[in-house]
Amino acid sequence: QVQLVESGGGLVQPGGSLRLSCAASGNILSINTMAWYRQAPGKQRELVADITSAGSTNYVDSVKGRFTISRDNAKNTVYLQMNSLKPEDTAVYYCNVAATFYSSAYYSGNYWGQGTQVTVSS
Repeated sequence: QVQLVESGGGLVQPGGSLRLSCAASGNILSINTMAWYRQAPGKQRELVADITSAGSTNYVDSVKGRFTISRDNAKNTVYLQMNSLKPEDTAVYYCNVAATFYSSAYYSGNYWGQGTQVTVSS
């Protein structure tokens, strides 16, 4: 089993910064790609950034130069450092991991965090 716990969301003024964290726990054998998605009201969920086990990163164009994704493999944790935040960044942010765990057999799949609200407003 794999559980993901997110933290770090909140209310911030335009131009401010937040750091999101997502910690994975359970009988995890391996974690491949880790990612952050977001979903604004009335819109579809979109991929914001991802990072492979080798450290290769990818960002949606709208956050390039402002957001940084990173991971700490020893802690099974992925982070999203968000700088120069804009009102259009307001959304619920979800982490996602591709992982394998063992529970009498091997299981692989994608797992989602519970979501954390980020609101950018004056």
